[in-house]
Amino acid sequence: MENNNDMITHVAKETKLPIKSVKNIIQLLEEGNTVPFIARYRKELTGAADEVQIRDVSESWEYKQNLDQRKSEVLRLIEEQGKLTEELKQEIHKAGKLQQVEDLYRPYKQKRRTRATVAKEKGLEPLAEILLEQAPSLNPLLEAESFLSEEQEVLTVVDALQGAEDIIAEMVSDEPDNRSWIRTISYQEGIIETTVKGEDESESKTYEMYYDYQEPVRKIVPHRILAVNRGEKEGILKVSISAPADKIIRRLNKKYVKGNSEANDYLERAIVDSYKRLIAPSIERDIRNELTERADEQAIRIFSENLRHLLLQPPLKGKIALGIDPGYRTGCKLAVVDDTGKVLDIGVMYPTPPRSETEKSKKILEKMINEHNVEVIAIGNGTGSRESEQFTADLIKESNRSLAYLIVNEAGASVYSASDIARQEFPQFQVEERSAVSIARRLQDPLAELVKIDPKSIGVGQYQHDVSQKNLNNSLTFVVETVVNQVGVNVNTASASLLQYVAGLSKTVANNIINKRDEEGKFTDRGQLKKIPRLGAKTYEQCIGFLRISEGKNPLDQTPIHPESYHDTKRLLTLLQVTEHDIGTNQMKEKLNKINVPEYAEKLEIGELTLRDIIESLAKPSRDPRDEVTKPLLKTDVLKMEDLKEGMELEGTVRNVVDFGAFIDVGVKQDGLVHISKLSNSYVKHPMNVVHVGEVVKVWVEHVDLQKQRIALTMVQN
Repeated sequence: MENNNDMITHVAKETKLPIKSVKNIIQLLEEGNTVPFIARYRKELTGAADEVQIRDVSESWEYKQNLDQRKSEVLRLIEEQGKLTEELKQEIHKAGKLQQVEDLYRPYKQKRRTRATVAKEKGLEPLAEILLEQAPSLNPLLEAESFLSEEQEVLTVVDALQGAEDIIAEMVSDEPDNRSWIRTISYQEGIIETTVKGEDESESKTYEMYYDYQEPVRKIVPHRILAVNRGEKEGILKVSISAPADKIIRRLNKKYVKGNSEANDYLERAIVDSYKRLIAPSIERDIRNELTERADEQAIRIFSENLRHLLLQPPLKGKIALGIDPGYRTGCKLAVVDDTGKVLDIGVMYPTPPRSETEKSKKILEKMINEHNVEVIAIGNGTGSRESEQFTADLIKESNRSLAYLIVNEAGASVYSASDIARQEFPQFQVEERSAVSIARRLQDPLAELVKIDPKSIGVGQYQHDVSQKNLNNSLTFVVETVVNQVGVNVNTASASLLQYVAGLSKTVANNIINKRDEEGKFTDRGQLKKIPRLGAKTYEQCIGFLRISEGKNPLDQTPIHPESYHDTKRLLTLLQVTEHDIGTNQMKEKLNKINVPEYAEKLEIGELTLRDIIESLAKPSRDPRDEVTKPLLKTDVLKMEDLKEGMELEGTVRNVVDFGAFIDVGVKQDGLVHISKLSNSYVKHPMNVVHVGEVVKVWVEHVDLQKQRIALTMVQN
């Protein structure tokens, strides 16, 4: 089998990273290091590979190991049958994909009873070989007579020749080369066809465009694959792949039918049977699986990227916020939270139908705003949202206070409100009251609040319920971990939900940190975390650089600098003639700006990449990557769909990005769609290349359909 060096070379080629970096990444992973830790604190070894590159190396390495293991297993199984030739052995060694290995193993695989295996049991394999030899003097009927046997139930020459054809059909089907080129030509020239099942189409309007639909297999885009799969799963659509059968059968005939022999008809019939009964259905399954896998990867990639941008939305720091969970019959639940997210007050008002207590609700809301000096209002975008928005906008107009509001995407808020986490946090609150708290906190610090919710419930994907749930969970968890560790976590204010995403920390250890904090008060030194139950030396090494302590004993504890680099950092500070207490000051920044990195790296005997990170951390000890993102659009007045006119220029926030475009919140009830063709004057391969979730963009109204509640927008000015 392949040695480790060859496998590492293949991984380096696939991931487009230097062999040395790949080798070090694999070693670091096998030593139990986490991806965020490697990305941040082992840059010298990895060549500054980021989290995604490290994960790609990990996945590619795992695939190569599985492939190698499968090759060994297949070689053993074929050798046990005494059929392993040197040529076959070399072909298996050379195979670069699992599919190729399975194709090579197929002729030797133990099969369930097939027509061919039954024919072989009846002793008809020699007759099949005679037909394949195609001797000029061959008389198939005469040859078949010698295979008749009452005991084997081969009673006529027709039975004998049919059995021989079955054996030939399976042999043609099992030939790896045949399957390989048929798979290729079926993919390149095949047509995916969908039709509606049954006569009643009234219930399946969702899939109307697929009632009688055709598209080349190689051109079908991922979101259409997932739509077709769903329609098929729901029993509404029939899906098939139409391959160039005549072309394939002609090529098989050319390969197996030689000259002019009496065996020709039998061979040609066996080839048609082999293709239609055995090869075509199997190849169609392979292609459908490959298409689904590709569509899954794309849908998961889109969801992951949208989630990343959503989690990186900037916090509204230092603001006292009031959250409104809108509703009709049960009223609008209210919650005020201070600038740290602590709940100050809760309440309920009924400004919406059926009660429509406008004046009474106004007094309730004004009282809460005035009592707690509320600066910003967050309104959930659920049922009753627009009525609540109109009510809030009217109140702001009448108020003398400096107030603004924002519509907050409340996807997953109800999931959180009914969760064990929410019950532990607010056992005395009703579900809707917890939801109002969550809505307010989402405005203040989206990341800290959204980590409490299953990422799948956040609602920034497409067809997320149709893809591999295991792969989706793994990818979304990776995104959350990456963002949390890039931002860093204040160990004295973080929830257990946030802490468990820190590199190396489990749910149990996160809870142990909270318990210790509750018992003994705030942590004042990173070293105190070594005493946390089940937080051993390796876990401490992985997590500690991402856990920050502000106003602690050691100023370095508030920075992303890892304690393993404290000694080198102090030596640097000595060279600069400053102390830890000067961190973040202008004096410190000036001195840091003048550093000649290669020269100082040599003096301190540390890597340049590590030194650059230390310098950046000393200059901006509390840097938050979210601060560089455009702040959300705060509003003071409401806009109705009826107010929109064609050509109107608006600012909006990107709510979701999908394969075919982007949905933009322009402040009316319905998000508008900017189709991929309207995102830019130039060609756009994918909407994500132009916009991302949370981005504030300028758009123009192209068309408004009040009846269907649809808004078409464009980012290309006419």
